Parts: sequence; structure tokens; C-alpha cells
Amino acid sequence: MRAEALQAPQAVAQALAQDQDLFDALAARLRQHPPQGVVTLARGSSDHAAHHFAYLAMARLGQLVTSLPLSLLTLQPHRLPAPGLLALAFSQSGQSPDLVGALQTLRDGGACTVACVNDTASPLAQAGQWRLPLRAGPETSVAATKSCIAQLVAGVRLLAAWQPCADLQAALQALPARLEEAAASDWGAALPLLAGVDRMFVVSRGAGLAVALEAALKFKETCGIQAEAFSGAELRHGPMALVGAGYPVLVLAPRGPAQAGLLALAAELQARGAVVLLAAPAGTPGIAAAVRTWLPLPVTDDEALDTIAALQAFYPMVEALARARGRDPDRPAFLSKVTLTR
Repeated sequence: MRAEALQAPQAVAQALAQDQDLFDALAARLRQHPPQGVVTLARGSSDHAAHHFAYLAMARLGQLVTSLPLSLLTLQPHRLPAPGLLALAFSQSGQSPDLVGALQTLRDGGACTVACVNDTASPLAQAGQWRLPLRAGPETSVAATKSCIAQLVAGVRLLAAWQPCADLQAALQALPARLEEAAASDWGAALPLLAGVDRMFVVSRGAGLAVALEAALKFKETCGIQAEAFSGAELRHGPMALVGAGYPVLVLAPRGPAQAGLLALAAELQARGAVVLLAAPAGTPGIAAAVRTWLPLPVTDDEALDTIAALQAFYPMVEALARARGRDPDRPAFLSKVTLTR
């Protein structure tokens, strides 16, 4: 897991050096025939990448995006109207029957279908009219790392081509170097604080929520921690009642409009006695006043990419935490690399 996580910057560099004509052609098609709606299809870490794409598509393009429950197409007798839809499926392996079946059903119904997949020979890739290769290389760890980062990058890359943005495209080209810096981030302060916990919250907001969801999943599968992710706003609608003295909370506060509220929330949680780990960029005003434990969040050349760098910084820490807790992150109990759901 650690080796593959550290391969992500190189994998992203290799991906960015290829397939730009493919992204541009798909983007031109979407501009010429704007979709009436956009749906994403994914599970696990891939669904978190889809969530990230959806948020940025809504925020930057004004395009509504829905995460489609696969059971609507695989367990229900009726079929959803598909003409005019753009359907994007995200997957590392491209093997899950329900994901493949759902994308094929939408394609048969007239949707424009896109498979964002690492294995371009997979059934999912064949079900998509368009195939966006992740080019992350073989990934054997059960816990996805570099393939998840590659999916996040592919989503932003499509957005940068769909609504052409020279600044974002330039920031993408600089991203591999920023990811190298992120991989070297020192999150060691988290290890003693989380080594003995059995439950925790991971909190963020906006595009950062996708990273919080991914972090919570990794805490579960590699560390055996019952970690739950929440928006900083949603935390107050019930879950806050669980946060008392000693309750561990990781707050991810990258740059952007949500940051100030997350810093205020971190300070409030610490005042209630929670064990708060605040991940924020160096130099962020108010860090010292908010919490005692700070984790450095790297920054990139565009705020839309900061969340990807945050995930790159997180992965080595959670792998080390799993080992500190006496677990093998490469062999999580009851899990396999390819999950076949129907």
C-alpha cells in the first residue's frame, strides 16, 4: 500500500503526458451536445472520486450531477430514461457486474457513457462509448491509493477540457511535483493520538468531503477504526451529540470558502474536550488558536487540486497507523482487491 501510494505522483505524470486528444474530443462532444443530466456510477474509493468530480462540476460548470444507486438498474424491473444523459462510471478494475450492467443499460437507453477505468480491457471499459484510461499501472494492494488519486485527476482533467481553463490545465501539469511534496508531508503527530482509538469522525466540506469519505474508508479497512465522515455543516444535525471529552476528530480544512467554518468548528470541538487533529495549509490564520495538533496540508497551483494533494499526504500516514496498531494494511480482513457486486 505504501509503495503504491508513493507511486501516485509518477502515475499522474504519466497519465497527463497521454490521452489529451481523447479528453479534448469528449469535451468537444459535451459542448456540442450539452447533457440534460449527469450521473455517476461507482463504489468504494471510486465513488469518492466520483463525488469529487460531481462537486467540482456543479461548482465550476453549473452542471447538476447525481450519484446513481446501481440497484435502480440492476434490482428494479423498470428502466430510467437515458436519452440526453451523460453517465460516468469510475472503477479501478472495471469488473463489478452491477457497475458494468448499469452502464450498459444506460448506453442501450441512449446515454453517452464514459468509463474512467484503470483496466481498459475490462468489461466496464467495453460498456463505455468513451474510455478514459487512468494509466495508474498495476495496483495489488486491496486498499486503493494511486488509482483513487488517478481517478480524481481524470475527473478534474475532464472538467478543465469541458469548460476550457488554461490556468487549471497549467496547474494540472504542475501537479505531479506538488504530489511529490505532499507525499513527504509529516503527519507523524497523528500516530500516537490515533493508535488506540476505536471510533472517530473525519470532517470536511465542499470538495474536501470526498477526501473525508475516502479517509474514513481507509481508517476502517486498514486500521479497524469505526470512522465516519461528515460535512462540517451536517455534523450539527445529530452526530455532534457523540462528540465529548476524548472523542477523536480529524478535520480537513484545505483552502477555499469552507475553510473558515471548519477552523471555527475545530476550535469548538477542542473546547468541548475532543481530540482534534486539524489538517490545514501552513500559514493559515487561526491554526494555533483553533487546536493543539496540526497536520500540514500541502497546496497546489489551483484550489481545485488541493484536495488531491491532501489525499496524497494522508495515505502514508494511515498505512503507518495500521502497522502501529498491529495490522497489516496490505491484507485487510475479509476484503479482496476486486469486489464483485450485483
